[in-house]
Amino acid sequence: MGDRERNKKRLLELLRAAGTGNARCADCGAADPDWASYKLGVFICLHCSGVHRNFPDISRVKSVRLDFWEDGLVEFMTHNGNLRAKAKYEARVPAFYYIPQASDCLVLKEQWIRAKYERQEFMADGKNISLTGNREGFLWKRGRDNAQFLRRRFVLSAREGLLKYYTKEQGKSPKAAIHLKDLNATFQTEKIGHPHGLQITYRREGHTRNLFVYQESGKEIVDWFNSLRAARLQYLKAAFPELPESELVPLITRNYLKQGFMEKTGPKQREAFKKRWFALDAQERRLLYYKNPLDAFDLGQVFLGSREQGYEVSEGLPRDVQGNRWKAGLTIVTPERRFLFACPSEKEQGEWLESFRDVLSRPLTSFHLLTASTESGPSSR
Repeated sequence: MGDRERNKKRLLELLRAAGTGNARCADCGAADPDWASYKLGVFICLHCSGVHRNFPDISRVKSVRLDFWEDGLVEFMTHNGNLRAKAKYEARVPAFYYIPQASDCLVLKEQWIRAKYERQEFMADGKNISLTGNREGFLWKRGRDNAQFLRRRFVLSAREGLLKYYTKEQGKSPKAAIHLKDLNATFQTEKIGHPHGLQITYRREGHTRNLFVYQESGKEIVDWFNSLRAARLQYLKAAFPELPESELVPLITRNYLKQGFMEKTGPKQREAFKKRWFALDAQERRLLYYKNPLDAFDLGQVFLGSREQGYEVSEGLPRDVQGNRWKAGLTIVTPERRFLFACPSEKEQGEWLESFRDVLSRPLTSFHLLTASTESGPSSR
């Protein structure tokens, strides 16, 4: 038996030790993990420890601060640690495979942890991961004009550069054929109201079209997500051979930087403020707005260039203007016009202001310059 306080001190020193990677969760990167798997030799956060408990034959967890640690277990943690485990269990992670972050939804974290440790898909001597940019199967899709989810057949083909879906299981003509050029996929579990909810978007006639889907199987929906990423990376490599893979990977899929309700007035700024749902796409530098969060199409978009191009954002509204119900205002100035918004609280106002400033401070990338030549230009109406 070891001394409780002595072993606790040794574990806390391991968490802080340089060159071990232990200061962040081995699975999602969350700072200051205070749990550990004493079978795998990794330090993990509270949320990821809950996933590890689901496969006790592979992983067993203890609290670094609250549980008693025997000398032998502390020695095992000393000789392993997060970086060594990463070298073993993440030796061959494909470039397209999404590695979840601390803020990501549970299903992404769960399937990443299971893929690493339970299925051992990424070990150097393990089996090859079977995901490709081609996939076929059924997803539950929300109807465009109602809230009903219906079972639909989806077919992904990286060779064709298309994602298709069919209203009839054996139908030959797809309801839609979505080009990978404009496709994005992001998990939106809270908005969709399902723990496996995925939002697929693409460009259609100048608007953003949203498809809201889910699958009962967590593995199946994450496999769909990573298959879409595999197909997208294949497309990007062919479309932009000038760019190295390291620059293309961040462009495969993206999350919204900020979402939520604000009020918006019209271009003359004498119209009544109306409540709208907004989503800020930082990569495409677009602020999209909808009447409701689950609308199939956006009502409009605001393009956000850089400060060098004359785009600005400031706190507050002009003196003679005020929101309908909300008073915490924001003003965005573009070369074409001024946009006025009202936020539901000062906290939301601060978060939106920080997000807008983040986007405006980013320079236009080589990706933006390359795509500018193939598009007519962003919408700002």
